[in-house]
Amino acid sequence: MAELLTREEFRNQLEEAVKGNHSQASPFSVAWSEGKLKREHFAKWAENHYHYVGPFADYLGYIYSSIPDQFTDAKDFLLQNMWEEELGGDRHTDLLIRFAEACGTTADRVQNPKNMLPSTLGLQSWCYAVAMREHFAVATAALIVGLESQVPDIYRKQTPPLKEKYGFTEEEVEFFDLHIVSDEIHGERGYQLVLTYADTVELQQRCLDIVRTGAQMRWMYMDGLYRAYVQRDLETAEV
Repeated sequence: MAELLTREEFRNQLEEAVKGNHSQASPFSVAWSEGKLKREHFAKWAENHYHYVGPFADYLGYIYSSIPDQFTDAKDFLLQNMWEEELGGDRHTDLLIRFAEACGTTADRVQNPKNMLPSTLGLQSWCYAVAMREHFAVATAALIVGLESQVPDIYRKQTPPLKEKYGFTEEEVEFFDLHIVSDEIHGERGYQLVLTYADTVELQQRCLDIVRTGAQMRWMYMDGLYRAYVQRDLETAEV
């Protein structure tokens, strides 16, 4: 029978749950980092990524609404995260659209849900379902620990090639620079919230399970992009 983990044990197991399916090792991410993609591939990525990250404040809003009033630190964290996504300086989705336009697509195409893959819709739908239905600590584990905390490691590898190999300007890649900083902060605060409020054996185990699932969902989303837009082009180039 499982026992209640200490904070240190729980933190270590959460980190391992992410590492097992971290998207920085996905074929799409590796091709990106190695300079094998073209701007049209990035355009397709942006047209999909918008529909995953665009509703992120909505996901957080559903979690926020389920938190008991006395847990003010948890509510404040989610409210601040929502504010940064939508109101704190440049809106994050506006920066993503700026990058997309530099890749040759348009804001209309990026915002049109018909241009996302079924695997992208699957990730978006999973995020909504988790945010609406799960205990707030479990939902935070899924979306902040399982998904958002991955971003700094991914973008640290992907951002330098955007400027050095693909020729994008500092302004065009601001979306990535911003998330390296902000999501590192969000990820750590998310960990602390989960460590504090997942205070039963059942909640701890549910958090570990859903973090693994979240990492798998993000990998599935990235794999869908690779198979649909990149794999054939790279195989043709090799031939």
